[in-house]
Amino acid sequence: MIITETPRLIIRNWTDTDRDLFREINADPKVMEFFPMRRTHAEADAMMDLLRQMIEETGYGFYALELKESAEPIGFCGLAEAKIAPVLPEGTVEIGWRLATRFWGNGYVTEAARALLRFAFEEKTLDEVVSFAVAANIRSQAVMQRIGMRRDADGDFDHPRVPDTHPYLKRHVLYRIGRGDL
Repeated sequence: MIITETPRLIIRNWTDTDRDLFREINADPKVMEFFPMRRTHAEADAMMDLLRQMIEETGYGFYALELKESAEPIGFCGLAEAKIAPVLPEGTVEIGWRLATRFWGNGYVTEAARALLRFAFEEKTLDEVVSFAVAANIRSQAVMQRIGMRRDADGDFDHPRVPDTHPYLKRHVLYRIGRGDL
């Protein structure tokens, strides 16, 4: 199932041929620098299966990004319910992403995220989309700014699912964009 396309990317649901890339992303210490854990192959497979099912059932999820030129999967970008009440109200939709490191620095995430914001506001008729990242994650914050999101410093929070064993990953910054901001 194709969600949308950009000049260089197909944004689609996951397929079994994406497993190696999904495993790579979830085990890579650079990609997962701001997450408290890495996933084993079995854990990554289970997560990919869950995402695929969620996308099929709801149209939301972290979608596979595929290069049009080579049909190679490179990572993901997507829309999903944040599910961190009471920090964010129930039903809040976030945009998020991860790429294999060899694809960093080419503008793929920015390109995909812009297309998905249009999709969120035009197709899904959402009023707002948020994004959040560990305060030290400057790369993700730069993407948020490039796609037109604005920092909501009053909304910064300690992520409730980050274990106390990782205090340097707890503090998250919040960005928002509304339908009229595109």
